[in-house]
Amino acid sequence: MKILGIDHVAVCVGDMDAALPLWTELLGLKLGPREFVATQKTEAAFVMTPAEGDACIELIMPKGGNVGLEKFLEQKDGRAGMHHIAFVVDDLAAALKELDGRGIPLIDKAPRPGARGHQVGFLHPKAFGGVLVELVERGRHS
Repeated sequence: MKILGIDHVAVCVGDMDAALPLWTELLGLKLGPREFVATQKTEAAFVMTPAEGDACIELIMPKGGNVGLEKFLEQKDGRAGMHHIAFVVDDLAAALKELDGRGIPLIDKAPRPGARGHQVGFLHPKAFGGVLVELVERGRHS
């Protein structure tokens, strides 16, 4: 497995429309892609730094039954919070297979569709002392 860099840091929010101005207007960052990710029942909006090829912030909000994100917000009394960090890998399927073979607890044993046309796979938080880690293989909109 080869880590190519950080793709994004995700912040879970309860109200996307209220959260976006904090990131775009107050910090002067640019709103990138915003989409509904049906496979994850999540609304995602990417906040871009001036160097768009570098890591960005992904604001995520449960939409239509993402129990994990709903529980996350409930535990934080509805307040936003850092949810996960995502690393770009060169070959996601191979990375997940390698980690599984090493006994690393996975949420996803195979890649699944994510935002921006990417393939994603999540490692279980107990693998990293409570930190949720996402691996990303960039797709058509990288």
